This record gives sequence, C-alpha cells and structure tokens, in this order.
Amino acid sequence: MMAIHTVAAGGGSILHFDGSRYRVGPDSAGANPGPACYRRGGPLTVTDANVCVGKLQPDSFPAVFGPNADQPLDAEVVRQRFEDLAKEIEAATGDKRSAQEVANGFIAIAVENMANAIKKISIQRGYDVTDYTLCCFGGAGAQHACLVADALGMTKVIIHPLAGLLSAYGMGLADTTTMRERAVEAVLDDDQVAALGTTVAELEKEALAELAGQAIAADRRIDVLRKVHLRYEGSDTPLIVDFDDAAGMRAQFETVHRQRFGFAAPDKPLIVEAVAVEGRGRAEDSKAFLQDAVAEAGPLPAPGSTVTVHTTEGTLDTPIYERAHVPADTPVPGPAIITEPNSTIVIEPGWQAVLNDRAELLLTRVVAKERAHAIGTAVDPVMLEIFNNLFMSIAEADGIDAAEHRVVGEHQGTIGLFLRRVRCDRQPRRQRAAHAGASRLDEREY
Repeated sequence: MMAIHTVAAGGGSILHFDGSRYRVGPDSAGANPGPACYRRGGPLTVTDANVCVGKLQPDSFPAVFGPNADQPLDAEVVRQRFEDLAKEIEAATGDKRSAQEVANGFIAIAVENMANAIKKISIQRGYDVTDYTLCCFGGAGAQHACLVADALGMTKVIIHPLAGLLSAYGMGLADTTTMRERAVEAVLDDDQVAALGTTVAELEKEALAELAGQAIAADRRIDVLRKVHLRYEGSDTPLIVDFDDAAGMRAQFETVHRQRFGFAAPDKPLIVEAVAVEGRGRAEDSKAFLQDAVAEAGPLPAPGSTVTVHTTEGTLDTPIYERAHVPADTPVPGPAIITEPNSTIVIEPGWQAVLNDRAELLLTRVVAKERAHAIGTAVDPVMLEIFNNLFMSIAEADGIDAAEHRVVGEHQGTIGLFLRRVRCDRQPRRQRAAHAGASRLDEREY
C-alpha cells in the first residue's frame, strides 16, 4: 500500500497577496480559464510565475491558447500583471521588488508547500529522505524538481520519459486490486491469532471472488497480501504489519514503532484493531516504455536557443535543449532547460542531468548547496508565508492544535518565541510526542 499525501501546489494554484504576505493556493485556476498566460482571463498562477522568470518559454508551446485555441502563451500579460502586483506589494509593505523577484517569491512558497507534503509521508514516519531519489511526475513537476529536492536535502531526481503523463500511463498499466477489511478490537495473543486466521481466510475468499467478477483471467498472476492493524493498548495510532504468529507480528510492530516514534514498549499489550486482505491481479505483461530513438553517446550538441532566466541567485543565460536530441550518458550541466512534448525540465545551477539507456533523466546535485543565510529583522512577505507554513507543519507533527499555535504575530521576530512554545508546551500525547524528532529536524533545516 502506498502512502499518499496531496497538497494544493500545482501549476494552476492561484497566487494571492493578502496585504502582508504572499500565498499560493489552495484554490486553482483549473484548465478553464486556466493561468493568465492561457489568454482566457485567468488569474496569476504558479505557471505564470515560471513564465515570468523565463523557465517557461512561449516558443516551446504549441499555439493552442486563447478563445479559439489558436494563439501562443501570452508572456506580455503575465509580465504586466506581475509588475502591477509588485507595485501593490510595495504600497502595502514598503517591500520593493521587480516583477521577476515577486514571481520567484511565489515559486519559493510553492516549493516549500510541496516539500512539507513530502515530509508528512517521510520524515514524520521515520525515513531519512536524503537516502532516497525523488521521483518527479506531472506536467509542472519537472519545473520544480531540483528546488524541491534542495528543500528536502535530497541530491538525486529521476524523471520518467512520460513524466508529464505518468498518472494516465500508470493507470493503463496498473494492477487490478480489491481490498477487504474487518474490525477486530481484541488483545493479540496465540488464541486470537487462530481466530484472525479464520477471518483472513474469509476476507481472502471475498477478495478473490471480486477479482474473478472483474474478469481477471485465471492464468494471470494473482497476489494476496494479508495485513493486521496493531496498536498499543491505550493508544490511538495503529501500525500495519504482515499477518504472522503473535511473536512475529509483535516484532514487526516494534520495529516499525521504533522507526516512526523512536521507542517501543515490549511489555505493553497489543490490540488488534483490524485485519485487511488485498487481492491483486497483476497487469498483463507489457514492455517498459522506451523512447523511439535515444541518441547515442556523444558530445552535447549546441542548444536550440539561449534565454534569460531570473532566479534568486541572479539573472542567468540558460541554454534550451530538446530531450530527443540529448545524447545518452552525456551530462547536461545546469542552468539549463530541457523541453519535450509533455513537460519542461528545469535544471537548476549546481545540478546536472544525464539521460540513461531507458530514456530516463537522472538529475544529480554536483555542487553542494549553501544553506546558511540571514533573513534580517525586516518583515519579508515571502519568508513570512514560508515560516507560517513551516510552523503549521511543526505543530501538526507534534500534535499541537493548529488554531492555538497559528503564527504568533506577523513578524519574523516571533520565530524563536514560537519554537520555544512548541518545546515548552509539548505534553505527552500518547504516541504523538514521539514525533518531536521530526520537529527538531525541521528546526535544524531552517
């Protein structure tokens, strides 16, 4: 079972300025009217921010925009609306920025939102994300992949040749799955294991019958996963383990519990909250997608064009390459942009991309990221929103009521106060207090 957490921070997420800070989403412009650059009167969005800074070039898109779907992306209206927004922000806060600096501020907030969502299913569950490779998908995903990886301390990103269409492609290749679950609420012991075996057998029979009803051929491989939801007596946080004998399930539970919460209580009784069975009919054999023609290894060709991209590190001359023309095993150093029919890939400074023999792009950070920076004492509407989101993430990780601990005041000077309140007010909340490790990591990172 895959852990999934969603966040409203896509290309269509609407950009707001509320008089004191920038906000990204959660509302979306959708496909219609879409972003402002679509020429249908839409609001400014994350996509527009990437157009404004030069990461998305109108020449790389077909002329399918506007009321009659026959015009290119409108970069001029995006520039004008960001300039108007920059003037509004200066009038409200005294913070003077160019249109491109405002756009980069919104991009930074969107990136932090994405990174915090990943933390919820990784760091908060005891996984060190720096040991993993970030898998990127979605039409806008590759525009932010390097920045999200940097925010998480990750150094590798993989981009499938159909990353922009990966959800649809995955649905076409997905296994057929059915699940059955039944509540138990009983103490785990040898006698209960025997009863669980009977329940699991009944659920397995139901799951297989449903797969048969969905025309899953008998000669196709069918897997059955048997799971048990366990929790400590008096707690409210179940963990999922494989069905086994009592000793085996307790060992699995304590291993996962130590990983998630940092401790285990071997003498404490375990409660079987539920049992679950998942029947999975494997998809028919299909060859992995390979690009029609992956160029042979060789020197990197001249870029199709070079454009100006505005980043937080300055204005950079950035070459644009077509993915179909990138040779295999030849590094493409950042800054660079790689275009393809269903996505735009932005390689940030300090990163490089290499195309492998499966037509996958592997992005690797080759220059260490400098993280230390002083934000000063003046109110910064970008950092104000970033820290607001970070505080909320810390509060959720520690089981603190979000309404009670929403950002204290509207100034960055309250950061130390907020973190002290988190540490001082933290009370044992059954198992949630063990999440403190996640908040300490967040504090160190930022």
